[in-house]
Amino acid sequence: KSGNLLQTDPEIHDLLEAEDISACNQSDYIYHNAGYPIHGNTTAEYFQVGDDMFPVLVRELEQAQHYIFIEYFIIHDGVMWRTILERKVQEGVDVRLIYDDMGCLTTLPHKYYETMRSKGIKCQVFNPFRPILNIIQNNRDHRKFCIIDGYVGFTGGVNLADEYINKKIRFGYWKDAGIRVEGECVNSFTTMFLEMWNYINKDNAVHDEYLNPHNTFSQSEKSGFVQPFCDSPLEHDDVGENLYVSIISRAKKYVYIFTPYLILGTELSHAMISAARSGVDVRIVVPKIPDKKLIYLQTKANFRPLIEAGVRIYLYTPGFIHSKCIVADDDTAIVGTCNLDFRSMYWNFEDFVYMYRTQCIGKIKEDAIETFAVSEEVYEESTNDISFAGRLLQSILQLFAPLL
Repeated sequence: KSGNLLQTDPEIHDLLEAEDISACNQSDYIYHNAGYPIHGNTTAEYFQVGDDMFPVLVRELEQAQHYIFIEYFIIHDGVMWRTILERKVQEGVDVRLIYDDMGCLTTLPHKYYETMRSKGIKCQVFNPFRPILNIIQNNRDHRKFCIIDGYVGFTGGVNLADEYINKKIRFGYWKDAGIRVEGECVNSFTTMFLEMWNYINKDNAVHDEYLNPHNTFSQSEKSGFVQPFCDSPLEHDDVGENLYVSIISRAKKYVYIFTPYLILGTELSHAMISAARSGVDVRIVVPKIPDKKLIYLQTKANFRPLIEAGVRIYLYTPGFIHSKCIVADDDTAIVGTCNLDFRSMYWNFEDFVYMYRTQCIGKIKEDAIETFAVSEEVYEESTNDISFAGRLLQSILQLFAPLL
């Protein structure tokens, strides 16, 4: 945990407490269980699709002067790598890369880290793939972030591969959310990256020089509160899942959710059902075109009890929605890497940006409303259309849900 590196600013904490005690409780829960504090003095920019985020990311990388830290689940060797990163190394920028070996099994050549190192890029591989049955192999670094000079950070569902920016078509139009943060909260991302770097290196080095103690961001508008944090299978508490449950349970008007997979544990399922039965407008968007057929069948098996309780479920008709977002009551949102399935909630390393009353929450809600308009709502009758064989397969998959 990062608790000894990052401390909550008492002034920011008191401001949040004065504004909303319930949001302050959520923030305290994150801090006490994940170790990452709440920040003011931060701006957050939301991207509805990877196509919009990518040029901004490239622009920021071009401007890097000190360091670039990149940690992604999936990377495809492409144009960006061959140009910007190599040039930045030659300019004296400290470029570091962590990628997940399972995530990149089919997208990167074998021992790609050696190629990177030969170009001056410091590179580490998370959980190198071994073709043997091993429970540890099930843990994956599903985080996706890029930190530039400690002042700017990017995260969201967008991996660094062409389909995420619709330069390559897979499963129709690929919709993925991203977020760019600037200001004090970037220190949290820097810490997450360096802790993972140390974890892989089996090293306890302290890297204070990469943190910006005076990383203040001044802006005229009220910036709201931003709290990046990460969740890992090494902790005893499922912080991501518990926070989702908390947001859904405290919602008064609405909760809108984007997720590519919907394989729910009991707590999340109960929270959604209770909220919908209490009159809260709960809506979930999942893909119309699946990327993994068995998981999609399992996702559909979750529809019926939710729809019966009043949850509205939509299929994203243009293609595949890979965004991982939740927005509630015009004041609370999360954008991150965590899917609503067992793998993300319990097995993977994930990252999140929790926001309260930031400027971009309106944009996330707007994106949800526009997405409902181009999606197809699932009604209770259509959940009866599954054949006996399909239902049998769903029942079998239910047993294996924690491993899917």
